[in-house]
Amino acid sequence: MNQPRNHLTRRGILQGAAFAAVPYALLPGPQAAAQGAVDHPSSEWQPASSGNYTASSRPAAYKIDRVIIHVTQETYTGTLAIFQNPEKRVSAHYLVRSADGHVAQCVREADVAWHAGDWGYNTRSIGIEHEGWVDQPAYFTNALYEQSAGLTAAVCDKYGIPKDREHIIGHFQIPGTDHTDPGVNWDWVRYMGLVNFS
Repeated sequence: MNQPRNHLTRRGILQGAAFAAVPYALLPGPQAAAQGAVDHPSSEWQPASSGNYTASSRPAAYKIDRVIIHVTQETYTGTLAIFQNPEKRVSAHYLVRSADGHVAQCVREADVAWHAGDWGYNTRSIGIEHEGWVDQPAYFTNALYEQSAGLTAAVCDKYGIPKDREHIIGHFQIPGTDHTDPGVNWDWVRYMGLVNFS
């Protein structure tokens, strides 16, 4: 496909010169520019490195029919740093903080996050990471469960995903995985009740 040629015009040159004259410190950073464009209204934009996900146009390119629940095995800030490091080759769409249930969006829902360890599952799912460790249930706070369940319910409503355990799955359920998250301390009965109540 041919791309249209960019022709320099006097107006374009003047606009470029005016833009160049604006002090860099006054320009909005990438987070500020994208702040109002998150997919989930109560989330904060904390972008993953573009080297850690695949740009796409879901659900046109791939149908979204799963939500995959993860536990980070890391702190909230440590997980954001991992997602922002292009050498790590991993990301998720969302990250939920333990203490207060704060939600960060790290990858647009239209894009393919690299969270499942399986390309087919990555293309068809929204990945939600939760701060904590599988063997430390104190990280699974009321706020974490409630905010995550609200997020999962909203994703399911948006894409017509049934709110059941066939479509809302743990990372351990991905064929061929060696991961155990969210682990035996994750209260699936409670979580699914909250998802279906939201």
